[in-house]
Amino acid sequence: MIEGARQVGKTWLMQEFGRTQYKKVAYINFDRSEQMKESFALDLDTTRLITAIGLNVGFKITPEDTLIIFDEIQECPRALTSLKYFNEELPQYDIVVAGSLLGMAHHSGTGFPVGKVEFLKLYPMSFSEFLIAMGKEDLEQLVENKDFQMIKLFKTKFEILLKEYCYVGGMPEVVQSFIQNNDFKEVRTIQKRILSSYERDFSKHIPSNTVEKARMLWNNIPSQLAKENKKFIYNAVKKGSRAKEFETALTWLKNNGLVYQIHRIKKTAFPLSAYTDLDAFKLFIVDIGLLGAMVGLEASTILDKYSIFEEFKGALAEQYVLQQLKTIEDLPIFYWTNETNRSEVDFVIQHNSKIIPIEVKSSINLKARSLKIYMDKYKPEIALRTSLSDFKNTEDLFDIPLYAIEHFDVFE
Repeated sequence: MIEGARQVGKTWLMQEFGRTQYKKVAYINFDRSEQMKESFALDLDTTRLITAIGLNVGFKITPEDTLIIFDEIQECPRALTSLKYFNEELPQYDIVVAGSLLGMAHHSGTGFPVGKVEFLKLYPMSFSEFLIAMGKEDLEQLVENKDFQMIKLFKTKFEILLKEYCYVGGMPEVVQSFIQNNDFKEVRTIQKRILSSYERDFSKHIPSNTVEKARMLWNNIPSQLAKENKKFIYNAVKKGSRAKEFETALTWLKNNGLVYQIHRIKKTAFPLSAYTDLDAFKLFIVDIGLLGAMVGLEASTILDKYSIFEEFKGALAEQYVLQQLKTIEDLPIFYWTNETNRSEVDFVIQHNSKIIPIEVKSSINLKARSLKIYMDKYKPEIALRTSLSDFKNTEDLFDIPLYAIEHFDVFE
């Protein structure tokens, strides 16, 4: 089961996997096939369902060489339930499923095949994947190989591509358009279309009394990121409002991959999750390109050496780093503030038995008072500072360029 927000490339990925690894692909889209919905409504006899799938796609389903794909499976809850029985009764058949709104189904507790399905999460393309898509595998390889001298030689190329990524983002359709046409205006048109499709989902799938709250929450995220708040403030969404009023809306946005909720930690010790402050968190959206589209980021900022990272008081730089970290499997991500809330470290992660603070700088100014306070207090084995500056290691503090933060683990 592939989970991920709408438009991150789930359908293409499943079909490409089938095309390259199997002789036949039986593709069923429940958003378009009333006939298949009726087949699952009749009963969940798996042998009969295999026959029905074969009749629908026009060929015999043979387990040794056929991949069965159920797309937009949230449109047919009975098909979701059937996965349990396919797993138990016909495990020889390979089935991959996806849906844009599976998050709510997973948490609804109704017929979800818990324990019978392996989950994979699909995110927008990371910067490394963007480099590969742009035909710059050689640059990506320099980072993986920790070739600091060569990276410094090609710094200008890295920075240009990084600025392009911050505008284009990682949504596959947008990236493909940019590669083919190099047209920033077209990029923005596609991004706005994706944003419109998300808002249509609000009206279609969220309870009517919650739609407006989800919309208000969603549209308020960029401004809160720009204000450098130490936590998300509900009163800024709607005067006098409280967390409980927006609880359902936030859950929907999170479960369907549109929003990342990063909690504050009160202290740093293993495991970080034990020290989570549930009342204090920040919200980021699924993709940096979409964030830029929401706030009307001008393409001209890409031409300036630093301004794209300084826009919105460094909010883009934080969004960028968080988006790269989210693609790393099983990586707990938090942020830290001290008791007075005057000092803040942008991210604190738990990786390979280490607790690692990460300070994000939007320019080459490396002053990091909050990080120093954190390091003096907790004495971490290593700390990371990421900016547009070059690689540098001073005792336990590593400076890593923004374009290499996805591969932070090679510097541990």
